[in-house]
Amino acid sequence: MVLETEETMTDWIEIDRDEKHIAHEKAKAKELRKSGWWKQQLAVGLCHYCGQKFPPEELTMDHIVPIVRGGKSKKGNVVPACKECNNKKKYLTPVEILMNQTDSPEPEKSES
Repeated sequence: MVLETEETMTDWIEIDRDEKHIAHEKAKAKELRKSGWWKQQLAVGLCHYCGQKFPPEELTMDHIVPIVRGGKSKKGNVVPACKECNNKKKYLTPVEILMNQTDSPEPEKSES
């Protein structure tokens, strides 16, 4: 999956930040990074989004549903991501990424 987000997509997303939730989930993510499960995820070395192989130290923890959008720091919601993909994803959800990928104009049909 290649992420190609545009600034226009992220401009219209309104985020109602819950600072208490964010702080709580960031603390949980910090603990999850120490777990054997997360270390195994990094050892595989694959970015969840682009599928490329990276050394473990070049992968970040990405929340599929971002914390600022109500996501949780638990195994079902975090994946290894390269820094480039994580930065492109920002706080988009998987559905918004798909919408952005299919939001490009359709090719013009030739009249025959």
